[in-house]
Amino acid sequence: MAAIETDKATVDFEMQEEGFIAKLCYPEGAKDVPLGSVIAILVENKEDIAAFANYDPSAATAAPVQDTPAAEATSSQPAAQTQAAASSSVASSAGDGSRVFVSPYAKKLAAEKGLDLSQVSGTGPNNRIVAADVEEFKGAPQAKVAAAGAQKKAAAPSDLPAGAFEDFENSQIRKVIADRLTYSKQNIPHYYVTVSVEVDKLLALRGKLNKHASSKISVNDMVIKAASLASTKVPQTNSQWMDDFVRQFTNVNMCVAVQTDHGLMAPVLRNTNLKGLNEIATEIKDIAGRARDNKLKPEELSGGTFTISNLGMFGVNNFSAIVNPPQACILAVSAATKTVLVNEAAGEGDDPYRVASVMNVTLSSDHRVVDGAVAAMWGQEFKKFIENPELMLL
Repeated sequence: MAAIETDKATVDFEMQEEGFIAKLCYPEGAKDVPLGSVIAILVENKEDIAAFANYDPSAATAAPVQDTPAAEATSSQPAAQTQAAASSSVASSAGDGSRVFVSPYAKKLAAEKGLDLSQVSGTGPNNRIVAADVEEFKGAPQAKVAAAGAQKKAAAPSDLPAGAFEDFENSQIRKVIADRLTYSKQNIPHYYVTVSVEVDKLLALRGKLNKHASSKISVNDMVIKAASLASTKVPQTNSQWMDDFVRQFTNVNMCVAVQTDHGLMAPVLRNTNLKGLNEIATEIKDIAGRARDNKLKPEELSGGTFTISNLGMFGVNNFSAIVNPPQACILAVSAATKTVLVNEAAGEGDDPYRVASVMNVTLSSDHRVVDGAVAAMWGQEFKKFIENPELMLL
């Protein structure tokens, strides 16, 4: 029937009953449909379709309920929606003294943005202002209207030559990403610890395991396992800041950053510290594929306790990631590169230097939860599992 886009995913709404669509109240591709609105009329019998040819859901909502059985049958649902909308609305006074009906959350958003609600058009039931109306309002904030009128943009689109730019509408997922990352950088005291690890033994073990594994194990799968085990050894990194207390988790629910056409997503693999490499490899292939196809369920995007962002496949040598709130840590994984190292085990006549594949990883931490020494201990545990990968099999 419809694809419903939430702030985290797009979920298909499927009809569970057979019947005929007598009326579609919104066209295909409609956005910002108010919660509780009638989106379609379904009938059991095909001959009943014609009875709803001129059905107007907005008129039905506004029509008074008559004290007759026929009117009750046609108006009970819209009337209930109107009553529910009124009960969840608050009345605000506009600048001219008139009353403006607005949902509590929309009123909060308007206050944060400094908007005059009398300038905002409502699209909810009975023209109630909902959150989407406030978010999409293009007018200037009330406190800045006068200042904005006195200024002129340095380079308005009309001043630029044709074809010099192209505008792309931000998806709901992109907006949520922007809000969460802005909040994270502004409110979470970040600090970063970088560790260099040798991965030659890990690559050799991976080659042996892939001869017998049902799913091909990647370096990223082994990084997920090593990070999960390190987090159980240093549980402060597997925690969340809850203002009045810190919540520390027993098992690791690993979020893995996946780049998709509709934005960055971080689906969750649960209890990765308890799973084998083959199981992790199978699950990550499935969930990453469905993330790119926009087919994830909402519960697959919540409940994470630690996040990994891997840019090694793009040849990145070093980077720092932004903490994914309310989690305390995120690990940035870079590419493995051949590096000349001092051969500390060299004896007389041996080459004093050796070549190894070295990978840099950077742990970004919330300093309210994880102190510097704690992050360093986590780095030591992670290094131990990566450089001695057979320990992950115990």
